[in-house]
Order: sequence, then C-alpha cells, then structure tokens
Amino acid sequence: MKIYTRKGDGGETALFGGRRVMKDELRVEAYGAVDELNSALGLAVARLPKEMKEWRDSLMAIQSDLFTLGAILATPKARAAKPEHIPEVREARVEALEAWIDRLDEELAPLKAFVLPGGGECAGTLHLARSVCRRAERRVVALAKLEEVEPVIIKYLNRLSDFLFTVARAANARQGVADVEWQPES
Repeated sequence: MKIYTRKGDGGETALFGGRRVMKDELRVEAYGAVDELNSALGLAVARLPKEMKEWRDSLMAIQSDLFTLGAILATPKARAAKPEHIPEVREARVEALEAWIDRLDEELAPLKAFVLPGGGECAGTLHLARSVCRRAERRVVALAKLEEVEPVIIKYLNRLSDFLFTVARAANARQGVADVEWQPES
C-alpha cells in the first residue's frame, strides 16, 4: 500500500464517515493540533533521561489517549456514528492525570511565582508539549462553539496541560535544575 493517495492534492481531506472537507476547516485544525501535541509528547518521551524512565509507560498511555482524541474529533457526530474501533475517553483518564499531578506535587517545592518554560532538556520538551496542548485546547474549544464536542475532551486537554507543567517541574527537580522564576522588569 502506498502512503500517498493524491486525494488531498486539492486541499481536501476525509473525515471518518467519508465526508470530504477543506484541510483548514476548524475540525481538521482541532485534530491536527492534537496530532502536533502527540508528536511533541513523543519527543519528550524520547528525551527522558534514565532517572525518569518510570514515566515512559504513563506518557505513552497519554499518547494513546491523544490518538483516541484525534480520532473522535475526526468523526463529526451529526454526520456519522463513531466507528466501533475508536474507544471512548473516559472521566477516569482525567482523574488519572489529577492523581499523577498530586503525586508529583509532593516532590516539588510550592509555587511562589510564575515559572519560565525550560530548565533542563527534558523539562524544555515537556514545556513545549504543554504549550502545544494549550493550542490544541483552544482549537477544540473553538470547534465546540460550532459543533458538538464531548466535554471530557476539553477537560482532558485542560488537565493534561496542568500535568505537563507539573511533570516538567518534576523533571527539573529530579535533575537538580532549578525552575527559572519570571522576574518582570519594573
């Protein structure tokens, strides 16, 4: 099977259910931003240092969740039934993120100021994933203004950005790298 089909050469793509839309349609923007997030998270996973290898399975489970989110977003509710092979994103996945945030928070000094993205390389890639997550969330919220979007998707992305911020701070802490606090110039 060839990877290219030439069907998108005119600027269109197919959603699940077969409907063809322009590639700049808001729905395509939403699941495309989730795909970018998944790639950014994949980079972060690839850059995990040995002292954080136990995070790999959990981060890869999040990548699987993101693939599911993208598939759900590529399936318009009004036009097609969700294919049976696409799982649901359940509230339990949001709760799992919250539990992980709470565990990591126990390792961290309390926040007293805004933190600049960065620190060590691993934390930097996690902060990048966090900012891409925020963009994906904005695209999904914009889509939800026009079409039905499962509320758990927005909730998951919101919590995921909180998680990515926390795990980036934890990565810095485990590597002995201080978070850089924002010092606004007066």
